[in-house]
Amino acid sequence: MDVILAGIIFIVSYTFIMTEKINRAVVAMAGGALLLLTGIYSVNDMFTDYIDWNTIALLFAMMVLISITEKTGLFSFIAVRFAQQVRGSPIPLLIGVSILTAIGSALLDNVTTVLILVPIVLKITKQLNLPSFPYLLMIIFSSNIGGTATLIGDPPNIMIGQAVDHLTFLSFINHLAPVAIMMFVIMLGVMLPLFRRTLRSGKSNVDELMNTDASAYLVRTPMLYQSVAVLTMTLFGFLLHAFLHIDLTVIALSGAILLLLVTEKELDAEQVFSQVEWVTLFFFIGLFALVGGLESAGIIDELARAIVLWTDGDFAATAILILWISGLFSGIVDNIPFVAAMIPVVEEFAGYGMVYLDPIWWSLALGACLGGNATLVGASANVVVAGLAEGSGRKLSFIRFMLYGIPFVILSLVIATIYIYIRYLIPYTS
Repeated sequence: MDVILAGIIFIVSYTFIMTEKINRAVVAMAGGALLLLTGIYSVNDMFTDYIDWNTIALLFAMMVLISITEKTGLFSFIAVRFAQQVRGSPIPLLIGVSILTAIGSALLDNVTTVLILVPIVLKITKQLNLPSFPYLLMIIFSSNIGGTATLIGDPPNIMIGQAVDHLTFLSFINHLAPVAIMMFVIMLGVMLPLFRRTLRSGKSNVDELMNTDASAYLVRTPMLYQSVAVLTMTLFGFLLHAFLHIDLTVIALSGAILLLLVTEKELDAEQVFSQVEWVTLFFFIGLFALVGGLESAGIIDELARAIVLWTDGDFAATAILILWISGLFSGIVDNIPFVAAMIPVVEEFAGYGMVYLDPIWWSLALGACLGGNATLVGASANVVVAGLAEGSGRKLSFIRFMLYGIPFVILSLVIATIYIYIRYLIPYTS
């Protein structure tokens, strides 16, 4: 009976999350409450066994760090300054926006990056009479590709990194950054020719951009220098955490608390906390609770057993299957709930004789992050960009985006398959 109840609650909740008719955090929390009411698990089990508080704390800390730094106008200054450096030329601007998005997504996180960049890019393209679609499309693609490269870049990577202790910040860079860079270059090579003819600069408006005082965006107070210093220290802490033997979450929380302390005179903590994306945090809490119901009812075990039977226990076939399943499903549904459901499935593979799971973890990360480019609901960053564009009167067409997204994701998965096979599976099976 528990299996049926947990399955129904999960499927119904997932359906409402996909349709976005009701706030997804409310849906996920409601699903968790139903699991408690039906006795699938206890409150103690939910809070101690199933909700990953390390991931929640890491996300919260990064939100605080970025929220304070954004108040200094640093990110807006960088974006406007770059647009001026290329003198509003459409193709260099498109390349530059893509590079800024990819780097920002890798070092900060992709949702925060698009929240910062999209309003600025929309303003610049309007000034220059340029179509916004190519820029928004490239921002989405670049955010998901850049987010693939590091542990903190994309929520699925954060979840995987917190679930597997030995996968450090440097591990993600070492194993995923090479293929992410490769995909970014291929993206530019494929997409730029498609948009070259449609991007024509409104030369009469270039003067308006060039006359914009980029430095006016900067708030030149001690908070600017404090934010840059603490954010830089935190990122270095991420790089060195394996050598320092300090958990990523501890480093992020320490950075956030330090920045709150040193900027207290300029910026009230209450104001910072009001900018934290609480809806996202509660969505994660509810999501962990939902997946915990599947785990408690034994559904996760059965799903892992089915995958092993399907691939006949072949390690290489399992890794490639996970890559394509995660890639295709993440294009249909948000990759965050999908990865939350798949993490315990991969963990169960150890019980079927697969002692070396790293290639499967990389397959899951690559599939989820790159697969998110297929549709506007494939990743949280996509949804954020679509919402910002619609709010500015430049609505992104779901179908038009999909016509570019699906072929690009198929190409991405083919390249990722070759990468996984050459780097991990050939050495393992030979």
